[in-house]
Amino acid sequence: MDNAYKQAGVDVEAGYEVVSRIKKHAKRTERLGVMGAIGGFGGCFDLSQLHVKNPVLVSGTDGVGTKLLLAIEADKHDTIGIDCVAMCVNDILAQGATPLYFLDYLATGKNNPQKIEEIVAGVAEGCVQSNMALIGGETAEMPGMYTDEDYDLAGFSVGVAEKEHLLTPEKVQAGDILIGLPSTGIHSNGFSLVRKIFFNDNDYTLDTRFDELDNKTLKEVLLEPTKIYVKSVLPLVEKQLINGVTHVTGGGFVENLPRMLTKNLGVEINLGSWNMPPIFPLMEKIGKLNSSEMYEIFNMGIGMVLAVSPEKIEQVKNELAQQKEQFFEIGKVILKDEKELIFNESHL
Repeated sequence: MDNAYKQAGVDVEAGYEVVSRIKKHAKRTERLGVMGAIGGFGGCFDLSQLHVKNPVLVSGTDGVGTKLLLAIEADKHDTIGIDCVAMCVNDILAQGATPLYFLDYLATGKNNPQKIEEIVAGVAEGCVQSNMALIGGETAEMPGMYTDEDYDLAGFSVGVAEKEHLLTPEKVQAGDILIGLPSTGIHSNGFSLVRKIFFNDNDYTLDTRFDELDNKTLKEVLLEPTKIYVKSVLPLVEKQLINGVTHVTGGGFVENLPRMLTKNLGVEINLGSWNMPPIFPLMEKIGKLNSSEMYEIFNMGIGMVLAVSPEKIEQVKNELAQQKEQFFEIGKVILKDEKELIFNESHL
């Protein structure tokens, strides 16, 4: 017999099934420090097991933005959770923190246990890639707030760093070399403009193929999950080989690179010094955008930038090569004249 809550649009039994389905995915993410299992009122983590002398907790929270609309339209839900984890964990990594645990928040109009399991499986995969435990979360069924097919996804990550090893702007110096780590594409920023370019101003669909994209569909390219950089960057942090890190997210190069600098410093970027994914020039052409706009919005093929002292640059390159991480030397830190960011086109 249907109870009053179910008649109001909330299926409690489906909620129980969701919890049952996601426990096995959370199990994949267990790491040192995890206490208990999903299902309690709060997730617990034992920091004392890590033997950090002067621990500083570093936290980050984020969502996936309107990239979710494309996942919903494509009925593809197994990678959007990776995006959610990546947007959070790459931020705390930029502070020099070792990821510890993650919590997710999923709101939907109608509980579909199979779909929610696909979403959370992606979250768990992102946590595995980050060596981070999924220790809790919330699934909210909210009829009237969302349609039956709609959902929103956000997350919260916590990491730890030795206080003296935190990456702060004071550690970056003029003369530091900038190493760019490639993105997997657009990642999870700028999708309101992406959707406008391809689907609002033009009649393309997610199944449209472009020669410029090696004949891949827009669905394949636009829903490529955000890259997680923990396994390649954290060893460099632990060995104190880098002075600063920028996660290139919303605001692109223009907003994010200055965030790792003190006010007297700027950066010089050598355009053409890395392999840019073809989706960016395609959007620039179709959207009739100029280059400066693109660098103010998108990562342009570089998802993370490392500031490295010249005397440590070869060791950093060797470490990245051992991690099988592709990298590009894309510029340097300079004393700021008038601009925080200078684009040098001599490399084009």
